[in-house]
Amino acid sequence: MSGGAWKVAYADFVTAMMALFMVLWISSQDQKILIATSKYFQNPFHSPMNATSGVLPFNSNKTSQSEGKEVGEEKDQNRDKQIQLTFLSSVAADFYRLLHLDKDLQDKPIDVQVTTDGLRLTLFDRAKQPLFVGDTAEFTEWGRFIMQNLAWTIDRHHFHVAIDGHTKAKIAFKDESYSSWELSADRANAARRSLVHFAVEPELVERVTGYADSRPLKGESPEAEVNQRVTISLTLSASPRFKDSKLVDKPVPLTQVAKEKTPNT
Repeated sequence: MSGGAWKVAYADFVTAMMALFMVLWISSQDQKILIATSKYFQNPFHSPMNATSGVLPFNSNKTSQSEGKEVGEEKDQNRDKQIQLTFLSSVAADFYRLLHLDKDLQDKPIDVQVTTDGLRLTLFDRAKQPLFVGDTAEFTEWGRFIMQNLAWTIDRHHFHVAIDGHTKAKIAFKDESYSSWELSADRANAARRSLVHFAVEPELVERVTGYADSRPLKGESPEAEVNQRVTISLTLSASPRFKDSKLVDKPVPLTQVAKEKTPNT
């Protein structure tokens, strides 16, 4: 009886070696064979169920390895996005502190919003605290103070900049050849010149646009004072249409929406 024990041990050893050989051979095959083999062992009887009752459900399109990699990448992206939003929120809070402003003030002269890829600053030209001198593109002392601090923030964090000028409707101009289109474009361009003057690199300015009174704030009358504003969008990276263009390396020329006449700059 004891003389046959070695046969049993030898049979187990040969079986184990065969199993090892099969695993190594299957592992060396291409992805199609790996998927087919995995599918067979998870559901050898071709069960009509969508998934097996095993430990790992089978996905006909993805291997468990690739699925785990994608989940890991998604977690990294969510983490990076949260870090970026936290950073942008801190930059917005610092900007309010620089200007000694209460961000919860109802009629605040500046509104800063955190977006998915940067900040959107709205600078209001209010009668109580004007940004410009009258209906001109000349900054007041308060306006210059804002632009100086904003330029410092942009230069520090290397933001890319887009500037939009807006006006309220029905502004009476002494010169009939000068309209809200020229004023909004001139004010946006004045903001660009001021930022560059206070050390912002010219190539960081991607777009300068005047919209006149064509885009009043939602829920506000076109004639409302709150529509007198300059919106400055700051992003951490260049916009897609400038990434593959030589314009990203050059100052962007002034554009004027829906207006054929070019404003004097």
